[in-house]
Amino acid sequence: MMGPTADWKRILTTLERAFSERAAAYDNNDEFVAENYAEMRAAKLFSIIVPQELGGGGLPYSQTCELVRSLAHSCGSTALAFSMHLHAVATALWNYRHGKSGEALLRAVAEGEKVLVSTGANDWLKSSGDLEKCEGGYRFTAKKPFASGCLAGDLLVTSGQYDDPDLGRQVLHFSVMMSSHGISIDRAWHTMGMRGTGSHTVVLDNVFVPEEAITLRRPYGEYHPIWNVVLTVALPMFCSVYVGMTEAAAEKAVAVASAKGDDGVNALTIGEMLTDLANAQIALQSMVANANELDLEPMVEHANRALIRKTILVNAVRRAVDTALETTGGAGYFRGMGLERILRDAHAAQFHPMPRRKQHRFTGRLAMGLDPTLE
Repeated sequence: MMGPTADWKRILTTLERAFSERAAAYDNNDEFVAENYAEMRAAKLFSIIVPQELGGGGLPYSQTCELVRSLAHSCGSTALAFSMHLHAVATALWNYRHGKSGEALLRAVAEGEKVLVSTGANDWLKSSGDLEKCEGGYRFTAKKPFASGCLAGDLLVTSGQYDDPDLGRQVLHFSVMMSSHGISIDRAWHTMGMRGTGSHTVVLDNVFVPEEAITLRRPYGEYHPIWNVVLTVALPMFCSVYVGMTEAAAEKAVAVASAKGDDGVNALTIGEMLTDLANAQIALQSMVANANELDLEPMVEHANRALIRKTILVNAVRRAVDTALETTGGAGYFRGMGLERILRDAHAAQFHPMPRRKQHRFTGRLAMGLDPTLE
């Protein structure tokens, strides 16, 4: 009987060729990777990290990161959108294992292969949108950009601002069905790269949020321990995408250089590229180890380690992909090779939390004994 590891590798073997063949068309046409998502749903990949006792595949966190990394070899956009779903599931799994809310969300994912759409990174400390109290819950109005996978999404995992009469301004976290009355999608995702993620803007107009849907209340604008979990868990997930894409770029560059032979420069640039790739791989391995299979306390030191390694990884990825293009010369400049798409996609890495300057400030202030997130 095959275990979870063998299962996901077998599944990817059946999917990756079609994903590779579709990647250029999705990119060229600014289309969401809908066919890929449908096939992944049929293969039950969206519930693969959910514990088996809740109906999921039970794949360990570290192997889930490896799955994302492998998927990125065939289509970066598919892998990135998928990682945004997975890190929301992984956060719910941490909550479940630590006696907090999370079981209902995990069961929903497992029972119907529900796709989660997360807005957490863009919301950060202050969040956006306004909640107004009403009978049985709240009414929520907001615009949530960069909602990867929203065209195929089932549940929006989000947050908003609420003026609590007793506690003052709060940020409330909750999930709502994407099919809820008042939710629409503004197809505004027209970008340089990662076009297939379909990271459009979700528009919420007076959407009802039941009181029981609220999973967390925190002070507005303040750093809450939940971010120590989210950052530690999420960063390795989406950074796995960029390492996988860079591995694919390196394979293309080595193949071209090997066909040409060493002209005195090719071996040098290949060596430089592979060294940067190794730096990215080592940083990712350290990030995954830092998450410790989700067995971690919500400490800022974990988040800081993840953020530092994310910056190291992104810098190495961008250098490696640039060098891959240099190595292939004019051939890599043509879209048919797929290398220029990887280069454009790789530039998206710098915009995930935290961009390097904000990470430098976060890390520096933490070292000085200051509030690392003071805005």
